[in-house]
Amino acid sequence: MTPLEVVQDFVDRINAGDVQGLAERMTEAHRFVDSLGAVRAGRGTLRRAWEQYFRRVPDYRVEVHEAFDRGAVVALFGAARGTLARGGRLRAEDAWVTPAAWRAMIEGDLYADNEPIRRRMAARRE
Repeated sequence: MTPLEVVQDFVDRINAGDVQGLAERMTEAHRFVDSLGAVRAGRGTLRRAWEQYFRRVPDYRVEVHEAFDRGAVVALFGAARGTLARGGRLRAEDAWVTPAAWRAMIEGDLYADNEPIRRRMAARRE
């Protein structure tokens, strides 16, 4: 698979709510850096994080409008959307959508970590 295909497969698994499939696509060193700079690392940790997130936002979706790659690095631009579940119910007033950008590094056929961006974010806080 090309790096773009690996990332699209990862997005497809997110959009399907497929936690097992996401975990299978992560390296052991997988890191996730959210928009607030919080870092979660490790396949097991991220598997649990996705399980919890899909319980809170069961209809979470990633919409890719543009994608670019430079070797093993892929950039996606689009939107993230979902509905915050309250009491197990999805209500229209709890729906949200936000512009989003993602950067992924691919190792073989696996979605790797965001170590370079994590280092930059840590340097900004110093």
